[in-house]
Amino acid sequence: MAEGTPKRKIKDSVFTNLFQDRKYLLQLYKALHPEDCSVTEDAIADVTIKHVLVDADYNDLGFSVGNRLMILIESQSTWTLNIIIRALMYLIQTYHDYFKRTNQNLYGSKKVNMPTPELYVIFTGERNNIPDTISLSKEFFDGSKIAIDAEVKVLYQENEKDIIGQYIIFSKVYNEQRKLYGNTKQAVTETIRICKNRNVLKEYLESKEQEVVDIMMTLFDDEQILKAYAKDIEDNKEKETERKTAERMIRKGKMTLEEIADYVPSLSLDELKKLEAEIMQMA
Repeated sequence: MAEGTPKRKIKDSVFTNLFQDRKYLLQLYKALHPEDCSVTEDAIADVTIKHVLVDADYNDLGFSVGNRLMILIESQSTWTLNIIIRALMYLIQTYHDYFKRTNQNLYGSKKVNMPTPELYVIFTGERNNIPDTISLSKEFFDGSKIAIDAEVKVLYQENEKDIIGQYIIFSKVYNEQRKLYGNTKQAVTETIRICKNRNVLKEYLESKEQEVVDIMMTLFDDEQILKAYAKDIEDNKEKETERKTAERMIRKGKMTLEEIADYVPSLSLDELKKLEAEIMQMA
């Protein structure tokens, strides 16, 4: 990755950093449950799954409200219904951790106590006709009654009056600035400037501005690494396919190595000579 290039999954990083602060986590909860005026920061506990195993999935944000609610939230800029399955997997793991933490025995005769689950996805991308809810039954089984269902509420409205809507605005401002300036520091600083001027996440951006810039500029670009890795795999598959083609053509003996090289561009003439020698040794 070139120096000074921001992470492509920038919004996810800011999202997790923002809601690590209980003050903002409480604001998020109140945006979801404005009717609950009595809840305090002390009642909220972070239960986000963080690298359960090496290379295992982990969710963006999970928190409990006393023993009443278990709330899991994912932020995504690309629309996918697979988020329902991921959310269900995260929920099962979160409940597993909860039962261990509260010393409840799933194999005992006493019924366990468990908080009511709520699943949300904050969608920050561009898409028409965004549904308010998506469910496992409806999207994957044509609405049939299934053994277990999961319903995910979709949050997508820009709103300067609550922290969820402000985060969505922040994400879209960054998308606009990236179109103008590319993946550069200018896109990052312009995003912060515009959002502060619009009173969008202003307190957070002012108190943690340098930290936010550092997050956006220095975090490892997982998406780019994954793309490079996938390309390497594809290139290797292509080369192996062409190697097998060259091997068959050499065995037939109807073409020179120079002619075969025209059909297998991923193999050099020296590599073809080496392959021919290996074939002759095996003959």
